[in-house]
Amino acid sequence: MQVDWLTALTQEVSHREVDLDRMLRTVIDALTEELQADRGTLYLVDPGRRELVSRMALLPELSEIRLRIGEGVAGWVAEHGELVNVPLGNEDPRFARRIDAQTGYRTMSLLAAPVRSRRGDTVAVLQFLNKRRGVFTNTDEELLADRSARIARLLDHTSLAAQLSPGNRLPLAFRFNHIVGESAAMRDVYRRTARAAATEATVLLRGETGTGKELVAHAVHVNSARYDAPFVKVDCAALPANLVENELFGHERGAFTGADRRAEGKVHAAKGGTLFLDEIGELPLPVQGKLLRLLQDRTFHRVGATGTEEADVRFVCATHRDLESLVEQGAFRRDLYYRLRVVEIVLPNLRDRGRDDLERLIDHFVFEHARRHKRQNVQLTSRAREALYAYDWPGNVRELEHTIESAVVLSADGRLEPEHFPLPDKERAIASPAADDGPIRPLEEVELEYIRHVLDRCDGNKSLAARLLGIGRNTLARKLDKV
Repeated sequence: MQVDWLTALTQEVSHREVDLDRMLRTVIDALTEELQADRGTLYLVDPGRRELVSRMALLPELSEIRLRIGEGVAGWVAEHGELVNVPLGNEDPRFARRIDAQTGYRTMSLLAAPVRSRRGDTVAVLQFLNKRRGVFTNTDEELLADRSARIARLLDHTSLAAQLSPGNRLPLAFRFNHIVGESAAMRDVYRRTARAAATEATVLLRGETGTGKELVAHAVHVNSARYDAPFVKVDCAALPANLVENELFGHERGAFTGADRRAEGKVHAAKGGTLFLDEIGELPLPVQGKLLRLLQDRTFHRVGATGTEEADVRFVCATHRDLESLVEQGAFRRDLYYRLRVVEIVLPNLRDRGRDDLERLIDHFVFEHARRHKRQNVQLTSRAREALYAYDWPGNVRELEHTIESAVVLSADGRLEPEHFPLPDKERAIASPAADDGPIRPLEEVELEYIRHVLDRCDGNKSLAARLLGIGRNTLARKLDKV
């Protein structure tokens, strides 16, 4: 294994929705080979259960091992934060004999090292068994110390970092990087995503705005055989109807006024990779027929071209619209609808995912944004947590993230109280016009008032306010200019 292999993997993983379990097992396999050991295990510290949970290479007898902190050599390393080398035999008093008894495996030599976070906490333990020739040497100890530091950086660049922090209260649960949740609905999303990624099937992602459809689209791509090729997104809702075809397929020189050169479209740009068609329900009817041909025949032609080209792409589409109703209304082609939903993945609303998922997401976003904005000792009070639990989150995970980021940025001392969260006042939100004893106001006026409220909460920071509102900075400026 190359010395800088783990560094390269760390840089790559930080921006990708990889299958974390598969990635960790691949890393352990490589380190086991590098140390010339018979078996290797990465134990993750589970703060919520005060246990170590294993991710293993070359251990067919058990799918998982759990050790109490302090139990066995790995548990001792987790508790004391020191490297251990047991050169011969299994007579070390720290040895957990029940594991060998369960597996029928005989441990003859053992090398284990702590994996420490940037704060110095032991978040994992690397353990290797039975050197193939001789015993583990001082050179092996130095090598493992170096690799454990690299593994620490790798873990720190994943969404596991928040769960491995000492303050985490829920048991470890993860599948894809950057996608957080362990509810039954999310586990179904993970199963379908993994199965879809292993094929070339067209995927249709459905769910409300803000539920994480684009993250799952990335997960389908980066865990597929096409992971090294481009992932290209087309937002069908953001393009004028007369430009969608040109955006997808490109055009020939002279195809229309101003077309002074040939232009490649998104289908060509995604060659060998994945084409993600977001908000597919907004696609104009004339373009739907051409997309159907692209899906069926894997061919297309540029605007103004006479010949066709082959398309080597995998399709992932997403929508928050009720496609069945659009089909009945004649606004969406029935044959395209059936062609799209080969594999359907439904992203659940945040309000339907349960309190545990909400708590996991809250802790994850507090951790990530405190780190991103370099805020020290950020703490969420119990009153603030209950306020977040009580809200319905119509904007789903995206709204939750923006709300927490705002609170982290704007709190003076890092202590997050209910007033730091830009949530609408519940009593005012449910009050009737009669209760307000005032006339019904134009939507534009109410919208502008709320924009000003958010902008005030952001101390005039328009970029942050736009992000919290889920709109672009230019859109925010246009709305404010209407005054």
